[in-house]
Amino acid sequence: MKTMTIKLWGLFWLLLSSLSLAQSGASDDPLRAAGDHVEVTWLAPQSLGAESTTTLGFYFKVAPEWHVYWRNAGDSGAAPRFDFTATGTDVGPIQWPFPTRLPIEHLTNLGYEGNTVYLFDVIAQAGAEEVALEVDLEWLVCKVDCIPGFGQMALTIPITGQTRWNPDDKALLDQFQQRVPQSGDKSPWKITGLWPEGEQGLQLTIDSDQAAPPASFPLDGDIITAREPVAQPTEKGWQLSFERQPGVALPASTGFVLSDGERAWSLPEIAIGSPPPPAVATQSIALLLVAAFVGGIILNLMPCVFPVLSIKLFGLMNSNATAGARTREGLLYGAGVLATFAALGGLLLALRAGGAAIGWGFQLQSPVVVLALIVLFWLMALAFSGVFEFGHRLMNLAGSASGGSFATGVLAVFVAAPCTGPFMGAALGAAAVLPAISAMAIFIGLGAGLAAPFLLLCLSPGLLQRLPRPGPWMDTLRQFFAFPLYATVLWLAWVLGRIMGDSGWLLAGTVLLSLSFCIWLGQRSGKLWRALAIAVSIATLTLATTTLYHSDNSSPAEPATDLWHSYDKARIDRALNEGQAVFIDYTAAWCITCQVNKKLVLDTANTAELFRQHNVLAIRADWTRHDANITQALAALGRNSVPVYAWYAAGESTPRLLPQLLQERMINELFTKPTGDQ
Repeated sequence: MKTMTIKLWGLFWLLLSSLSLAQSGASDDPLRAAGDHVEVTWLAPQSLGAESTTTLGFYFKVAPEWHVYWRNAGDSGAAPRFDFTATGTDVGPIQWPFPTRLPIEHLTNLGYEGNTVYLFDVIAQAGAEEVALEVDLEWLVCKVDCIPGFGQMALTIPITGQTRWNPDDKALLDQFQQRVPQSGDKSPWKITGLWPEGEQGLQLTIDSDQAAPPASFPLDGDIITAREPVAQPTEKGWQLSFERQPGVALPASTGFVLSDGERAWSLPEIAIGSPPPPAVATQSIALLLVAAFVGGIILNLMPCVFPVLSIKLFGLMNSNATAGARTREGLLYGAGVLATFAALGGLLLALRAGGAAIGWGFQLQSPVVVLALIVLFWLMALAFSGVFEFGHRLMNLAGSASGGSFATGVLAVFVAAPCTGPFMGAALGAAAVLPAISAMAIFIGLGAGLAAPFLLLCLSPGLLQRLPRPGPWMDTLRQFFAFPLYATVLWLAWVLGRIMGDSGWLLAGTVLLSLSFCIWLGQRSGKLWRALAIAVSIATLTLATTTLYHSDNSSPAEPATDLWHSYDKARIDRALNEGQAVFIDYTAAWCITCQVNKKLVLDTANTAELFRQHNVLAIRADWTRHDANITQALAALGRNSVPVYAWYAAGESTPRLLPQLLQERMINELFTKPTGDQ
């Protein structure tokens, strides 16, 4: 780590300096020490009162444009060291005035530009006639290059009945003593929480009526970088986002110094906890349930659900079942939908309760699940095309048999869940933070909406009579319905490729080729051919599963372009802090709504030109694979599904969420309407 290397070099030079008698810094005057660009003198009284506590100091006079360091030096440098030998007194710890940030090229240091005073207390011991102090000093003074220095200083102060000061020395000491942090319980800022932000950040929340956020300095530079945190106002105060040191495990607590620019307060032990749940929308549960039901109905119109519904529709047209049997079939389909929504919702809530950062549609972040769906849809498509000639049993199972109705409901949820349409985003976001019973009610509401249209068709004799009567044309229709299934296979293979890279395409193609060969073998007459087909099928699926589990899935899911950048919270925070407009597209390859919005709106020349003209930072947060940072960012917006489109107007720190079905006019209006007139 480059920062650690710089610190080690600084300590190495300090050690080398202290061992070298030829180095500059030695002085015949015990009251002072000097080195390149630095002169150190005592700030001490001329006499001490008996058994009294008195604050003394080391006055560092530093050349213009040079600086020395705070206790946490930041990205480079080293704090000064003071090694005391004392007689007639006890010496307290060094008291560090609050620092300032010192940017040096790409680094950020914490220290003092110009002169400063390091303070400490002495307590005259009972019966002592004088206080004698000797100290070995080491320091590092920097501009861009750094120069180590050292010195030895001594001081004797008589103990009398009164502490007497040189007025100028006392005024200088008092000036810097006011900058020493006070106890945190006197701070005008009340710390309300400290928790991780993904793997790269740490978020501090503060309640205060102060108009500006505090200057904040981490006490432990091994945990948090010295870079200035991004401050965002909240309803009760401020939220400060710090950057963590990479690869360092978080301790149970850490500390900060907060300052208003004149005074400072030290908070050395702040517990690092879990992030609080995002605020739940103020809508009633009844309204959320209505939104969930309507969102479930709209899911039936999504292209990802059409292949499954085509199976059920074909089954109804091809069935001579009684009204009672069709009602039973509709109820079983609805039961499959509701049971699967409940199971996925329960699993999501259980994993979240255990601390996992996941969201709705998490099943399609697994390459194993995606490959399984590819195989299933491929076999169904081949059956529709007439490759299976076993009485079309697969067709009958999916389309009309009672067990198949339940299974088709299960399948419908698996393919529909990643598609988030209107009304669904707010309902799913609320479900992630509501109590378990309320959250499960929302998942059931979504399932009821998805199952309702088909169930209504099965229960309505009038609607059933409008379906075409069976006839020879049914074979043609059955074969036609195979093509949406083939299209679904292509889409899922593309998703697998986005998760695994080019190897995903190759793996999917190899599995489908092998299974097609197995089907061909199985249609040969003779048990030997069928046994060989079964053996090849088992070998193919075993090899595919092994490949998936040993894949690191490390290929980039959404490569950056000249306009769109990959998700980087630090980059977003910097842009917001500088007043730049930011547009974040939370997307995934398995979300068809996302892909449609990209094609028709986001990836058009018009949008690109608008973003460039208005200096918009365009971020594409790709959630195709599991990403805890993106999951937490969605949770902060009250969402746990995609698509989500967050727009931060220039100078604004609070986002506006756009509708999930985008139109180009919506992007145009971002730059033609005032923020408040949306």
